[in-house]
Amino acid sequence: MCPYHWHFGEEEWVLVVSGTPTVRTPDEERVLSPWDVAAFPAGERGAHQIRNDSPEQVRIAMFSTASDPEVCVYPDTNEVGVFAGWSGERGRQVRLKTGLA
Repeated sequence: MCPYHWHFGEEEWVLVVSGTPTVRTPDEERVLSPWDVAAFPAGERGAHQIRNDSPEQVRIAMFSTASDPEVCVYPDTNEVGVFAGWSGERGRQVRLKTGLA
């Protein structure tokens, strides 16, 4: 549903509407149930991934503080996402491999 990542400025929350998604954080992996809520603060301690490891359909609602511009780090792939102007008509997202000059 989303790769493991964290945001420099944005805080995110997930509300499980149906199904049993798995959430991965720096401390643990756990299965959520309908109406569970999980919060992911800005910074490395808020790193998270939400995925569906079950055979059933999962529905979630994501909420965020929607920073613009924003920088997002993907530790598993050594990538950094830069988002700017996404709230307008000409928004852009760029994903860079770390270590590039």
